[in-house]
Amino acid sequence: MSTEEKKADPEAAPPSKEEALPPPAGPPDAASLFTADVALRGLLFASTLAALLVMVTSKQTKVVFDPRVSRLVAAEAKFDNSPAFTYFVVALSVTCLYSIVTALASISVILKPVFSASFLLFFVLWDVVMLGLVASATGTAGGVGYIGLKGNSHVDWKKVCNVYDKFCQHLAASIAISLLAAFVLILLITLSIFSLHKKIPK
Repeated sequence: MSTEEKKADPEAAPPSKEEALPPPAGPPDAASLFTADVALRGLLFASTLAALLVMVTSKQTKVVFDPRVSRLVAAEAKFDNSPAFTYFVVALSVTCLYSIVTALASISVILKPVFSASFLLFFVLWDVVMLGLVASATGTAGGVGYIGLKGNSHVDWKKVCNVYDKFCQHLAASIAISLLAAFVLILLITLSIFSLHKKIPK
């Protein structure tokens, strides 16, 4: 190669800073964000369904002494014996159905991203509502469950988990799984807010 070929062309313009630097990495696209959203909503469905099944199958029958009739009777412990546990089951059912509907909506956004902003606003609003529903139901069931576990000597409420041990174990497992569902809802709300923030023009 000759020396003239090695020389730079004096008429060629020097490379600009924009051309010299690699382009910055852009924010995640709508498809990847909604793919994560679908995965989290699948986890929400699995956790609420598991908590629901554990709770509704928590029946236990014991022979106990009934002071009202002064004899032994067969008594059954199940979720619909308490309004708090009934509310807990209803809240889990609503959230489970909600997770299915919103997962399908997320899939539709992946196919047609043009409506992503509208769906994100819908998701963040209703995810907050579902979080409040799950948290309140879990706290209500947990409060009644704690009374069943420890009793209350101040008002002479007797503990029952020493008798209905299997029922209380199911209740504790269901409450623990519902706490996981509440955490998943927090992640979904965070993801939606992050996605909306990325859409704000700089």
